[in-house]
Amino acid sequence: MRARVIPALILALLALVVTAPEARAQVVGGFDFSRAQVSVTGLQVPWGLAFLPDGSALVSERNTGRILRVRPDQTPTAVATISGVSASGESGLLGIAVSPTYAQDGWVYAYFTSTAGDNRLVRLQLTAPQTQTVILSGVPSATIHDGGRIAFGPDGMLYVATGDAGTTANAQNLNSLAGKILRMTPTGGVPSGNPIAGSRVWTYGHRNVQGLTWDSQGRMYAAELGQNTRDEINQIVAGSNYGWPTCEGTCNNPSFRDPIVTWTTAEASPSGLAWANNTLFVAALRGQRLWTVPLSGAGTPGTPLAEFQSTYGRLRTVAVGPDGWLWVATSNRDGRGTPAAQDDRIVRVPPATTGGDTTAPTAPAGLAASGTTSTGTTLAWTASTDNVGVTGYDVLRAPGASGGTFTQVGTSATTSYAETGLTANTTYRYQVRARDAAGNLSPVSNTVTVTTAPGGGGPGGCSATGTVQTQWSNGYVIQPVTVTNTGTSTTSGWTVTFTLPSGHAVTGSWNATLTVSGQTVTARSAGHNGALGPGQSTTFGFQASRPNGNTQTPSGYQCTSP
Repeated sequence: MRARVIPALILALLALVVTAPEARAQVVGGFDFSRAQVSVTGLQVPWGLAFLPDGSALVSERNTGRILRVRPDQTPTAVATISGVSASGESGLLGIAVSPTYAQDGWVYAYFTSTAGDNRLVRLQLTAPQTQTVILSGVPSATIHDGGRIAFGPDGMLYVATGDAGTTANAQNLNSLAGKILRMTPTGGVPSGNPIAGSRVWTYGHRNVQGLTWDSQGRMYAAELGQNTRDEINQIVAGSNYGWPTCEGTCNNPSFRDPIVTWTTAEASPSGLAWANNTLFVAALRGQRLWTVPLSGAGTPGTPLAEFQSTYGRLRTVAVGPDGWLWVATSNRDGRGTPAAQDDRIVRVPPATTGGDTTAPTAPAGLAASGTTSTGTTLAWTASTDNVGVTGYDVLRAPGASGGTFTQVGTSATTSYAETGLTANTTYRYQVRARDAAGNLSPVSNTVTVTTAPGGGGPGGCSATGTVQTQWSNGYVIQPVTVTNTGTSTTSGWTVTFTLPSGHAVTGSWNATLTVSGQTVTARSAGHNGALGPGQSTTFGFQASRPNGNTQTPSGYQCTSP
């Protein structure tokens, strides 16, 4: 009997070996999670993560107040210590951001809980890190619900996420900076185009936002920790109320904007948030996993999938590095985790290379400039396509109308770029190229030539620049369209003309009177905003519809004044 059983068992095992499926790369959202690498170790509660132009990263440590410079497989180096940090519970040194024009100005921004009892925002330069300038203070702080994520948007403005500081009423109080997403200039001022005049408040009704990101169309998203029931991912629309403390998760109340994705608090407790390859990546603390959420072209979420479940413990931060890898930071030494010997760590996930992605994106098309002033211009182009997905665009500039060398002057995650700091009465040429996650570069776009306006201006003159605030599959909002008096005398009124792409139609406007002739739109000042002193600005906005799948936006903004 035994002689017959053993050969049968061997044959069965051999059959299993022969028919076992081969190992395959674990590719999700354009990244190969089967090849993840622990690249940095020995951190003390890393919280914020931002990248310098040379590809190294800056990491803020919540409890030590230090800013570290890190590179894969190298020992972190302390480059600054933020003064007056009070670290207790969820408070301390939190978000960090690098100026989008760092190569020119060298600014680094840090958000922290101070020994004075508030949350505040400072900026500093790594060449003189002891000099720290406060550009925002007085944000309510607490050892819980302390918010803290900061990030520059594609519009060049600085966004700050604040928690309700343990007082739920703060979230609905528009006079409080707590429980909000704030939008401000790089110097801390109130930008034009904010939904509440004179206020930094961008959205409200938040409990504890700790993640901010934008997709390739400029749509903004936020990760928010719920209380006992639901954590959220929200699409952020200026002026919207997200319902806390009345709503936690979806409540179908027309007064509030519902989240696009929810989880139980045990599954998530989301903090960091990043976007790449039409996918949101969400770092979960209590959930101890990295959530991946596919997005359609219209921003509609698909089914979330979890990676790294209980592999590295609590995950605080996720970001896409300039090397094309996904960077994920742990938070196991924050008092709520179980640290391993190497904690805290940064894990890097390489872009997918299955089959070897050597296909470059198509060249961006239709590059055009609008709203040119004596010091800046706005570029816009048609999106490139790629077999995996475009991750961003490089903006190139050359001096003069001919000759000279094109050099990279900026990057954009969207199909527009606002160039500033130009010299008056000077000619420049621009090109744009696309890149994908594998590092493939597209051919360059067409060349557009721009000549800035004379400095100082004459007695009359004005400029206009339009900004895409939000887009969806068949429409968009342009806000603000900023009108600036570039002359030397006060205007009595202004007129802005621009061109709608074919098939587009204006469906609403504010702060200006719009008339349409064919695809040409004429916007005239309203009674309250026609008079502008030299150098002064005002804004208006409009909403338009377009055919499904069309991604174009208006162009050719031109301003005249009497």
